[in-house]
Amino acid sequence: MLQEKMLLQEVERTKDLMQPHELERVETGCSIMTDAWTDKKRSIMNLCVHCKLGTAFLESKEASADAHTSLYIFNYVVECIDKIGAENVVQVVTDNASNNMGAKEMLKGKWPKIFWSSCATHT
Repeated sequence: MLQEKMLLQEVERTKDLMQPHELERVETGCSIMTDAWTDKKRSIMNLCVHCKLGTAFLESKEASADAHTSLYIFNYVVECIDKIGAENVVQVVTDNASNNMGAKEMLKGKWPKIFWSSCATHT
């Protein structure tokens, strides 16, 4: 019981810490950053959001059983944009793999004002 109570308290504390980031996203906009990590056993996709106050981790998705197609990546990014609000997103940053570039084209059709940039490390 004590562990559960402490976990719930920590979740609330973390939400409070993220409040200034959420307000800043509305004020100045933000970038969504995606990355996937794969080893021999599993594949994990990560989403982070960056604003003037810094970068914050949003979520990870265990994606070992899923093909990382352009549509799959696009749908994952759309879920994130929907949570944050498209009006608050300036750009999406990924590596330049062909599946990400396919997702980029889909994004242009849905939200032409959101940029999709390749990570400088992969350019």
